[in-house]
Amino acid sequence: MTRKKKLRLYQSLFLIVGFIIILATYLQNHFSEKEEIISKSLKKKIDQQIKTQSLNKDAENIFYNVKYSGLDFEGNRYTIFSNEAVNSESSSDLVNMKGVVAKFYFKDNTILDITSDEGVYNNRTFDIEFSKNVEALYENSELYADKAEFLNSKNYLIVTDNVKVLDTKGTLIADKLIFDIKKKTLNITSLENNIVKSKIIYK
Repeated sequence: MTRKKKLRLYQSLFLIVGFIIILATYLQNHFSEKEEIISKSLKKKIDQQIKTQSLNKDAENIFYNVKYSGLDFEGNRYTIFSNEAVNSESSSDLVNMKGVVAKFYFKDNTILDITSDEGVYNNRTFDIEFSKNVEALYENSELYADKAEFLNSKNYLIVTDNVKVLDTKGTLIADKLIFDIKKKTLNITSLENNIVKSKIIYK
């Protein structure tokens, strides 16, 4: 074999080896990218399934059109209705409610109606907390506030935050109102200098 033919043979071998190296590098990169794409796609699918399962779990814990009823410590009957109710994660005794409608039937045949956007019911103490757009109706008096609490053990209805009472005798605005259910007395106070802020309109 001549020197020239040997040189061409070596050149051909180097060319083939170089081509094989380039091809192997390309295939390795191609499959690595493909594996990475599959991994991201699979991760996204798994994340979506976890999110869906979490939403379904939350939906399973929501109860609709729930009604509670019972007696307070004075023997007065009450009912509580809510559009949605879900057990609180912080305590098994608490039930978080939306669209709350409560009725208190007193022994003297009077009725107290209370509605609010949200509420929390304690199924152990039977205390009820009303919040957001609280409205109450008792005989000829209307009450509006941001928050109200029915304390069953004390037989108190405590109303706070932007309290406004409309009555046939006039209009009253106060910071805090305490209604003693047992004695049927009303205590009105102001958080500022202990002065009742009110406007009475006599007819």
